[in-house]
Amino acid sequence: MLIVEPMDGWARLTLDRPEARNALNTALLGRLDEELSRLGTDSACRAVLLTGAGGNFAAGADIGEIEGKGSAEAAQDPRKAHWAAIRAFPKPLVAAVDGFALGGGLELALMADLLVVGATAKLGLPETNLGIMPGAGGTQRLTALIGRARAMRMVLLGEIIEAATAEAWGLAAWRTEGQAGPVAEELTTRIASRAPLALVAAKHAVIASAEGGLDIAGERAAFEALLDSADKAEGIRAFREKRKPEWQGR
Repeated sequence: MLIVEPMDGWARLTLDRPEARNALNTALLGRLDEELSRLGTDSACRAVLLTGAGGNFAAGADIGEIEGKGSAEAAQDPRKAHWAAIRAFPKPLVAAVDGFALGGGLELALMADLLVVGATAKLGLPETNLGIMPGAGGTQRLTALIGRARAMRMVLLGEIIEAATAEAWGLAAWRTEGQAGPVAEELTTRIASRAPLALVAAKHAVIASAEGGLDIAGERAAFEALLDSADKAEGIRAFREKRKPEWQGR
């Protein structure tokens, strides 16, 4: 489910659910939480590279887990603690994105400090197609990165963008002509050669400047409320039945 590879001064974590396009179920998020918490206190590790197996980064959350979940269950969901732990990782985090990074997959990539996209990358927050919305910081962090107009396109219309657009809009720090992995590895190696205390302090300072006004908790509360809606149930049914949903507004 998660492949952990120690390197010289850094570690590579590979999401490994290729049969589900590395969809982020609770178990996988828990493993990410566990490994990043461990690496956060490991003095031998100065940076982490996060990538996906099978040609995709992560194609969203696990729909099966969301389908039967209402707001009461979501309020006690262990996923919230896992997301918070991933956000709190103190060292530089690089994400190499090939293929799909959708929904929760893009929210995870947005938690990286440097995002590298390969030629096949497709990024989006299509949750409104299912009658829900991003709930792990997506609306907040995306708007901070690319601005209101572009974020509205991706959130309200579920627009999926390709690598060149992600770079042009400032969502990605690097775009490669081939796979993202080799460039991301070279960047992570360079970061790991630098002063570790300075890296941690500088990361904290940049995030504080860029994200000081974000309302992550408010976004999550709105997401949880939508889980009780009839539209959410219809959206997921329509997705499974490969048809257009019939929204009721309730």
